Amino acid sequence: MSKKDYTTEQEGFWAGEFGTEYIQRNQGKAVLSSNLNFFAKALNVAHGLKSCIEFGANIGMNLRALKLLYPDIDAHAIEINADAARHLGGFFSSDQIYHQSILDFEPKRQWDLTLIKGVLIHINPECLPLVYDKLVASCSRYLLVAEYYNPVPVTVSYRGHSDRLFKRDFAGEIMDRHPQMKSLDTVLPTAAIPSSLRTISPGS
Repeated sequence: MSKKDYTTEQEGFWAGEFGTEYIQRNQGKAVLSSNLNFFAKALNVAHGLKSCIEFGANIGMNLRALKLLYPDIDAHAIEINADAARHLGGFFSSDQIYHQSILDFEPKRQWDLTLIKGVLIHINPECLPLVYDKLVASCSRYLLVAEYYNPVPVTVSYRGHSDRLFKRDFAGEIMDRHPQMKSLDTVLPTAAIPSSLRTISPGS
């Protein structure tokens, strides 16, 4: 897929050189250890997870941590960057990897856990309702949203680039758009962890 095929500038940004450079800043034992600690706390309300999908998985550091917590979990990944998708291929089979834009992903099934972490902040705000719908459509039990929070939408410079990082109340907007989704937990507002983290689930 070439840049001209993308709907937004943000997709081309992450599919291209910047997205590839990001790989070098997002790997290693320290990252894996941090993720393991994060998910152990964030998913303390979730039990019996047998399947998951991550929207914007990069090279799979989040999924690899989840596999340590849930060794038998059937993990799937959506990733736009070709180099990151190749890295994912070293840990997951090809049928578990969707190498495409989140905006193009069409869920054909549901997973116990749907995860998005540090990705909604980089999506064009006009496309967020579409992504919210895809997240909820993919979720059968739990949706974990870990993103930088702001009570009102703001745009922030990101490593010298404009219109590449956006803050807002993502989880709140998901629940407003999909009232069947109920908040189960809001945790971990620390300097090291995104300040908006919700585990939300379809209401009974």
